[in-house]
Amino acid sequence: MSVLVGKTAPIFSSEAVVNGLEIEENFSLEQYLGKKHVLFFFYPKDFTFVCPTELHAFQDKLAQFEERGVAVVGCSTDTPESHWGWLQMEKKQGGIKGVKYPLVADTDKTISANFGVLAGDYDIDENEHLVATGPMIAYRGLFLIDKEGVVQHQIVNNFPLGRSVDEALRMIDALQHFEKNGEVCPANWSKGEKAMDATHTGVADYLAAV
Repeated sequence: MSVLVGKTAPIFSSEAVVNGLEIEENFSLEQYLGKKHVLFFFYPKDFTFVCPTELHAFQDKLAQFEERGVAVVGCSTDTPESHWGWLQMEKKQGGIKGVKYPLVADTDKTISANFGVLAGDYDIDENEHLVATGPMIAYRGLFLIDKEGVVQHQIVNNFPLGRSVDEALRMIDALQHFEKNGEVCPANWSKGEKAMDATHTGVADYLAAV
């Protein structure tokens, strides 16, 4: 499992479904460089159980991400046709109709592998046949990428464990507060709360105030 924090996010170009309907052939995160922060998240599979709850949760708060200048992009190892079909299915039927942010199709597994979230690998058996050592789908990885293309935050959950969209927003607020003010954000910090000057005096002042 790779730790990408502090490193440039892997570059890719792949098919993606955008606006819930259109298949774009050469989708890349590079389009956001210098313009937007990116919340790039992986989920295991289309047409499953926990995954639609996460995808709808990100959509429900998409306006809050957009207010912060953040592009939300999802990704799984399914095909673009699978994404498209799931996007046409009503929520009450287990579908994700209404999701508007891009869903990348990592059908050759390279994006998941490069981001370090692919569950499984390929190996050669005793008969020199190529075999998979795992399910070859993505763990629930989430990456916050700044405007320079550098990963500033990442989490990776196992398949049964859904993520918190509110925590993702909190981390964006913390990063943007630091970028704007140069102040670091202590434990459980939320937008609007006092942060810390990254000096000994600033720490003492902060601790005295809380």
